[in-house]
Amino acid sequence: MILGLTPEELYRTQPHLRIVLSFVARNVAHLGLKAYERVSDADRRRLQDDPLALLLKYPNESMTQYELIESLASDLGLYDVAYWFVYEDVDRPSGWAIQPIPPSWVTGHSGGTSFAPAKYVVVSAAGEETRIAAKDMVVFHGWNPGRPKHGASPIHTLKQILAEQVQAWSYREQVWQNGGRVGSVITRPKDAAWSDAARERFARDWKNRWTGRTGKKAGGTPILEDGMELKQMRFNAREEEWAEVAKLALATVAAVYHVNPVMVGILDNANFSNTKEFRKMLYSETLGPLLAMIEDRINTFLVPRIAESASAYVEFNIEEKLQGDFEEQAAILSTSAGAPWMTRNEVRALRNLPAVEGGDTLVVPLNVLTGGQASPRDSGTQNERSGPAITKGALDMLLKLSESHPDQVGDILRELSSGKAVEDIGELREVREGERVTVRAKEMAPPTYVQKADEVVAAFFARQRKSVLSRLGAKSSEWWDEERWNDELSVDLLALALNTTVEVARAALERVGLSEDDYDVSRTEAFLSEVAKSRAGAINATTREQVQAILDGDGPDGVTDPGHVFDVAEGSRTATIAATLVTTFATFATVEAGKQNGGATKTWIVTSGNPRPEHAAMDGETVGVDDVFSNGAKWPGDPVLGADGVAGCTCDVEVTFG
Repeated sequence: MILGLTPEELYRTQPHLRIVLSFVARNVAHLGLKAYERVSDADRRRLQDDPLALLLKYPNESMTQYELIESLASDLGLYDVAYWFVYEDVDRPSGWAIQPIPPSWVTGHSGGTSFAPAKYVVVSAAGEETRIAAKDMVVFHGWNPGRPKHGASPIHTLKQILAEQVQAWSYREQVWQNGGRVGSVITRPKDAAWSDAARERFARDWKNRWTGRTGKKAGGTPILEDGMELKQMRFNAREEEWAEVAKLALATVAAVYHVNPVMVGILDNANFSNTKEFRKMLYSETLGPLLAMIEDRINTFLVPRIAESASAYVEFNIEEKLQGDFEEQAAILSTSAGAPWMTRNEVRALRNLPAVEGGDTLVVPLNVLTGGQASPRDSGTQNERSGPAITKGALDMLLKLSESHPDQVGDILRELSSGKAVEDIGELREVREGERVTVRAKEMAPPTYVQKADEVVAAFFARQRKSVLSRLGAKSSEWWDEERWNDELSVDLLALALNTTVEVARAALERVGLSEDDYDVSRTEAFLSEVAKSRAGAINATTREQVQAILDGDGPDGVTDPGHVFDVAEGSRTATIAATLVTTFATFATVEAGKQNGGATKTWIVTSGNPRPEHAAMDGETVGVDDVFSNGAKWPGDPVLGADGVAGCTCDVEVTFG
């Protein structure tokens, strides 16, 4: 049935083929094909009025550029060959026109050589035959072993897998049409006595009371006669593995077209980060070779015939598709320019606001001078210059000390005015004469840190739910892959730990006037890696125990669905885990920043209204920054306290510098 279908019929009837092929064609067409003139190796000019640009913009009287490119990519995907008939047309703005010819209309060649024909034989759907000179055709085709004038359609490669899929659909349709549609059956003991009249009365009563829209007690709980049992007889698509077969077919079609399955809806192993990377790969590894082939054919065989400029060429606008979101673009452009890149009136215009007086000039922040910092986003000693430089923390300290130590502060200000850089707090420590600066860990970790941790843990539980419940539904004895879940979660937690600790430590150092470069994250990576592995193992062990308890019938009262474990995990449990993780990472980072930069003491601070008794007893306990508290921990959330000692802990730590 499938092996005898034409490519057109397969495209119309096979959803997986259409999904992948239309995905590729639409994304190619969406790029846009632009015409340029090469002015020099370092300069090019966009062509607007050249016949080449006008031809691409208005290819013929019935198509747009998008439709032209979409049909080109579709023909290449379906047949591995595409034809453009290029002819003069005085009624078009460019004086030329492009008419795509369906590959199925090209029935043969004549003349020419074994590598290139002289004419193409075209037979329309109405049966009209036309011969078109090869010089008037731009032909795109892939490689075909032994047939250099033809492509090799991927459809021939896919026909077998598509045939298997159609057979599966045919079988499923037969099951629905011919199979018994029984939702449940009532059984009785084989030796139970039952007269014909009693059986008919029971059947009539059951129908009137419990079935259909008019059943008086439909949806209620029936009371059966002695020995009767009600048994479910529902069809289970998962046990038939139809969903897995369909997914495999879609993945195979995607593989033939070099498309990552995630991009066409197979989300088994998808997450935010890898989907973002797959999107970038779409315009490099996936579509890149196809786009290069199209550009080369047009630049070689169409551009010299149409363009007025000898250095004209066409190019897909790939850069536009690879751009990040607005925040990423703004940061990159600002860094590239070394200063703000939009005026206030330009920004107001984007928000549909009227221009204001003086809004047409760029605002240059005081920390950005031409030839100074490489970017207005940069900071730190990598941008040292001859002018005065001082960290925000040092400036805050100067302001605090200006009243109590005016002479010393005045000396430092004079050094700044003379061009001396004061990047380190060392001089200010001498000024303080015993004064100390304290830093609270939680003040360095705003609520957004907990929110980020919540998102990371929730995303993991969502992936885990999908896989575990799928395996349980398939009655698999290997429903839990401990190594996989521990590895995946530990990777997520390590990334979260490194990001959180670096930001918290740098914020703490800035508070006391030190540079963010004074924190060496490499000294913490091995330890945080072990913490991530330990937390991942504990979290996953709890999840597995809860699921196993439900499977064994020992779960919460009335709960028989293992999905309940993940409902709780993605709700209240995720919030508790996130808060605990941020407590651990923030307090560790603050203490570590103190250890690396002359911190003197650390103090255990209770912040919860209902703390553990042992933690409440430690409130205000102060020890040396390198020492341990009375409970053996170095900070709140220290792994030495064990899972019970850190779960839900929201205590804080205060580190004193000076």
